[in-house]
Amino acid sequence: MPHLSADDGVKLFYEETGSGIPIVFVHEFAGDHRSWEAQMRHFARRYRCVAYNARGYPPSDVPADGERYSQDRARDDIRAVLDALAIDRAHIVGLSMGGFATLHFGFSYKERARSLVIGGCGYGAAPNERERFAAEAEAAARQFEEASMAKSAKAYALGPTRVQFQNKDPRGWQEFAEQLGEHSSEGSARTMRGVQKRRPSLFDLVEKMRAITAPTLIMTGDEDWPCLEPALLMKRTIATAGLVVMPNCGHTINLEEPAAFNQHLAEFLHAVDIGAWRNRDPRAMTGAILGR
Repeated sequence: MPHLSADDGVKLFYEETGSGIPIVFVHEFAGDHRSWEAQMRHFARRYRCVAYNARGYPPSDVPADGERYSQDRARDDIRAVLDALAIDRAHIVGLSMGGFATLHFGFSYKERARSLVIGGCGYGAAPNERERFAAEAEAAARQFEEASMAKSAKAYALGPTRVQFQNKDPRGWQEFAEQLGEHSSEGSARTMRGVQKRRPSLFDLVEKMRAITAPTLIMTGDEDWPCLEPALLMKRTIATAGLVVMPNCGHTINLEEPAAFNQHLAEFLHAVDIGAWRNRDPRAMTGAILGR
């Protein structure tokens, strides 16, 4: 099994396939590198594709120290993947927890990103939802510690933005739920507390987001309620950003609608690679309906 070392010595498992311009896929809290299989198979025909497991997700290391899990660590682990694989710049594609890490990577390491794809990003971001989100994250962490991982996974996989996947594709959803049940309970609890619960609100990152220069695609499902308003915030704030809202979709858009997700992603990457992705015209932000 191939592993690479993060900056603090934590070993991260990864897989890669294909050749060409690199894409790095960054998974969500309830997923791992396997969540990107439909994308790895599709894009490896034209790109060098890398997917890795975050710290806390075996066969990556599961550090016992909770302070080794944070939003900054998640961001820097993307950079560690690039450095270890001798990748200067890559397209970075993240979903949910991975989308937050991708966003932070975009304004922290601008020179390393060919583009950013920020999917399903926004849980707990609304200022009036911070306390509720922190309480829910703590409750989820305790459940991972106190109940079996299989039992916790089943409840987590039936969240209000995941039932869409179950209804459309019961077989695919069952595979997703079973894979979630194989995760480390300790790693899941520490990730929930260290990364999810403590990450800053997107609404507190507006000035940093304005500094993003890489072409950016924001993607969300239209029934992924906590992510809709944050998606609009990112669209308004990032001058290089486009926004895709996938109809009748929940949170796990790359699994729920893999063909549509891959098409949107392919069109975006192609536009970036040929230099055809344009920044927003400042005239679009005047606020007037009819212009001058």
